[in-house]
Formats: sequence, structure tokens, C-alpha cells
Amino acid sequence: MKLVISNVGKAYRGDIWGLKEFSLELQPGVLGLLGPNGAGKTTLMNILATITKPTTGRVTWNGADISKEPDSLRSVLGYLPQNFGIYPNLSAWEFLHYLAALKGLGRRAAARRIEELLQLTNLSDVRKQPLGTYSGGMKQRVGVAQALLNDPQVLIVDEPTVGLDPEERARFRGLLSDLSGQRIVILSTHIVSDVEAVATDIVLVHSGRMLLHSTPEQLLQAVDGRVWSCVLPSQAVTEFRQRHAISAAVRRSDGVHVRVVADRQPSEAAGLVSPTLEDAYLYCISKARSSGARAEADGR
Repeated sequence: MKLVISNVGKAYRGDIWGLKEFSLELQPGVLGLLGPNGAGKTTLMNILATITKPTTGRVTWNGADISKEPDSLRSVLGYLPQNFGIYPNLSAWEFLHYLAALKGLGRRAAARRIEELLQLTNLSDVRKQPLGTYSGGMKQRVGVAQALLNDPQVLIVDEPTVGLDPEERARFRGLLSDLSGQRIVILSTHIVSDVEAVATDIVLVHSGRMLLHSTPEQLLQAVDGRVWSCVLPSQAVTEFRQRHAISAAVRRSDGVHVRVVADRQPSEAAGLVSPTLEDAYLYCISKARSSGARAEADGR
């Protein structure tokens, strides 16, 4: 089971590249695809889901080029896009049966599979309620259920927890962890805590390019000794933020407690603290933006 992305790029009109020179090899586990909005994550997801073809490079599934043989991957693919549509007047049971028929599942096999998925996603008790009455988290769980109808070997979920409350987000993370097992699960998001909770590997994407590919532990080690904490008066925070990358700020009775990601001690009062993935993400993105700004200035 191997999904290989080889030097993939995607160009749009006006010579705008949504993705460029992207290479990655995926095996079973949860890959957290992390980056800011507009980084190229959704473009990559659409290519992997065989919705669009790359302009350059290729993607292979067990050796088959999915641009030339899309069914080789489609038959084992589950996909939950960022904007997942439902039929509000259908129940979850009816909706999943409809999608199972579209995917070619037999009636008896579909009934057994849907029953399993309703239990897995904790929707059995509301299976007959119209989808229009579901909460955002419940709709996302229906989305996961439809993505798993064909028991896929590759599961792609794009920004799955946007708009969910903390309880639903935690439940969704747990579900993704349970599903990984012998599957390749690709979680595309800009929410660092989602990746921190479930990912076995992390890829950071910025401006259509891959910044790095590492385990969460390796990413944390990369910023060890570069995360600082200090206390500032409220009136000093704005000016301090203009000079330093602040990953967190909490107001307390003695002032604003800030976490700063920097190669050097940002102030005499700042002390080193243990890094989080949020710190590591901010450090890498800040470095990439600084490098991009310097390159742009040099090209003028």
C-alpha cells in the first residue's frame, strides 16, 4: 500500500501555481497536512482525490499513475471535502443508502455496512431524523460515514473540524485515530491542535511548496531552545508583536503572559519554555515568510 507524489505542480490561469515541485511518499498512518489558508492544501487534496490532474509530475497508487488510471485509486478512496453537501430532507439511513447505490454496493452489503458505520460514528439513535436537523458535528460524522462506505484504503479529509465546537472536535479527532490502523489517512487543516492530537507524520505547506516532512517529535525538537515566555504590560504588547512572533498571549492580573518563538532571547526577562506544535508551526511559517520577503526584495 503506497501512495507516491512525485514532483507534482498545478498551474492555473495567469501562470499562478497553486502547487509546485511537491514530492511525498505515504504509507499507513495519519498524515497531518498543515499550512495557512491558501497554502495549496486543497489543491493537493483535489489531485489526490482524482478531481483534478496535475500540470506537472505524477501521483501513483501502488505503481499506477492515477491521472491515466484514476479507477485504480477511486475504488479504494474515501473523501470528505471541506464543503460537504447533504440532502436536508433525507435521513442519515436514506442518504447513506443513496450514496452506497451510487458507489455500486449491493443492497444487502450496503445495509450491513451502513449499520456498522452508524454505530462507529455514534449516529444510530438519530438515523431516521432529517439531516437538516443535525448539528455541524453530526453532519461531519455523516460525511465520515459516506467516505467509509467502500472500506477505503486511503481516506482524505479536508478541514474537517472547521466550525465545530470543542466537544465535537475532540470526538472527531478520536474517530480519525480509530480509523487509521491499516489505512492511509490524510488530514488537511490549518488547525494545529487537530494535527497534534492524531497525526503520526506532519507535512508543512507554504505558498504551494512543502516546507518539511517530519514526525511531531522531530518538529518539536527543531524548535527546542527557541520558545520563550515573558510577562508584558498590556500597552506594550502591540509594539512587541511587531518585532517578535508571538504564539500565545494570556492576560492575567500581573500582565500579559506571552510565548515568543525566536532564535535569540527576545528580552532580558524572557525565559525558555518547552515548545508545542503551535510554536513549531509558527516558527517554520515565520521563517518561510521572512525568506519569501527577502527573495522578493532581492528581485526588485
